[in-house]
Amino acid sequence: MNMRFVTPVALALTLALAGGAVSVPAFAAKKEEKKGGAPKLNVSPDVVKALQTAQQAAEKQDFAAAKAALADADSKAKSNDDKYQIGAIKLNTSIAGKDAAMQSEALTQMLDSGLTPPEQAGQFNAVAADQALQAKNYDLAITRAQAAAQAGYKPEAVNVTLAQAYFGKAGTANASVEPQRGLNQQGLAALKAAADATRASGGQVPAQWYQIGVSRAATAKLPEVTEWAKMAYQAAPSGENLRTLIRLFQQANPNISNRENLDVLRLMATSGGLVVAQDYLEYAEMASKTGIYGEVKSAIDAGRGKGVLNASQGGDLYQPAVSKIAGDKGSLGTAEADARKAANGKIAAATADAYLGYGDYAKAAAMFELAKQKGGVDADEINTRMGIAKALGGDNASAKAAFQSVQAGSRKQIADLWLTYLATKA
Repeated sequence: MNMRFVTPVALALTLALAGGAVSVPAFAAKKEEKKGGAPKLNVSPDVVKALQTAQQAAEKQDFAAAKAALADADSKAKSNDDKYQIGAIKLNTSIAGKDAAMQSEALTQMLDSGLTPPEQAGQFNAVAADQALQAKNYDLAITRAQAAAQAGYKPEAVNVTLAQAYFGKAGTANASVEPQRGLNQQGLAALKAAADATRASGGQVPAQWYQIGVSRAATAKLPEVTEWAKMAYQAAPSGENLRTLIRLFQQANPNISNRENLDVLRLMATSGGLVVAQDYLEYAEMASKTGIYGEVKSAIDAGRGKGVLNASQGGDLYQPAVSKIAGDKGSLGTAEADARKAANGKIAAATADAYLGYGDYAKAAAMFELAKQKGGVDADEINTRMGIAKALGGDNASAKAAFQSVQAGSRKQIADLWLTYLATKA
């Protein structure tokens, strides 16, 4: 679907020029000195006469007569000077008569003459680009918007028009094939430029822009999708926006282990990103496959508590886990003692995992620390889970330090997702 933007700086239909009108020189059949920013023109006498008739009619609010006189002027135009002058009078007439079609025609005529003063070229091109966009003339909108951008006119608005024109030209069919994919990419670049310019001018970027960025990039299978999802989350740090970022990570890394996936799903749970039944079931399944019985129970309980899971869903995971919890909890004291005597950190790590699953974050952190000291374990996994224990226990500073020490591969990406989340917490 072709989404519409809400532009932060709306381009008015009628130009907000000084006094609502463009600066035009007095009529003369010979060249005059430049006045008020208007170009020096040599206008044909016949054109001058027709334009005077048009102006007099417009002053009397007789816009039908003004239009007829302007058409007469058009038929007599011989030079670019004539065309620019006719366009200028047309523009003022269109503003007075609130005639959008005439305004569009006037701007085109003035711009095509090549005589539009530089200080007005940016605005004229910007308005013309917006009008071309409304008319779904995407190629013209792109040309005009690029000209306005080159003139340095309101980049926070011009780039929005440019983005919409590229997206409009790309359409919504086969977004992942060329040339649509390239057009979407150009649209995203313009949209990012609009967002950067909006922030630079002290404005707030509409959250919708980021959603459009994510949607367009995802549909076109562009690598920029992660950058857009991250910006969307930073702009509106909701569980839903973080969920998008997490799901993109999972799609891009289909071969992560169950243990890694569990740590990703823990982030979804913490941030409020578990939404549908499958989310809770996937979380419970990863906990089950890695022997974290307490978390199997808490994941299913949470889904049922939200009304997302019914009493029978997840039962094949829930019942076996619940039956093991008492014995598992009872063995933890002995496991702690064994961990302290062990030659390496493997028992400590397994014990820490169990405590983490039961929500005993202080004991989990102490056991992860012991596992690190003794060694012989996956340091990146231990640091990730230390970070999770600290974050869930409310110690964000220690959590960040643990996540920042994760070194490589998909583990580092998982730690970075947690850090993205923690950056939104005080």
